[in-house]
Amino acid sequence: MRYYETLYLINPDLAEEDYQSVSKKFVDIVGRHSGEVIEVQDWGRRPLAYDVKKFDKASFVLLRFCGENRVPEELQREMRLDDRVLKYQTVKLSEDADPEALRRQAEEARTKSQETPKSEAEEESESGKGEE
Repeated sequence: MRYYETLYLINPDLAEEDYQSVSKKFVDIVGRHSGEVIEVQDWGRRPLAYDVKKFDKASFVLLRFCGENRVPEELQREMRLDDRVLKYQTVKLSEDADPEALRRQAEEARTKSQETPKSEAEEESESGKGEE
């Protein structure tokens, strides 16, 4: 299986239910075409460097998945037809990948990022509170 990632931008004015339905739709498309979703990251609403379809902000979503070449083709076709998607880009990360190993790596990276130690500035501000 090949390993891909797709970054897509969603209309920032969508209601939360519509936003969730867009993300679910694309995850379902991957599954319907015998692909396997590795990870979905919601990056939230961010400003754009330039206007895209008259929007200066967008909601960013990163979708990592494994599958044969028909999976990203169908995913991109659906994104092109969906008015709620402002822009998208798909990149092939690997020609031959093991979905289970990739899921474990994604989970380990997620737990590491949640367990990061406090920065020195946070520690100093906490130690300074007790002195006053």
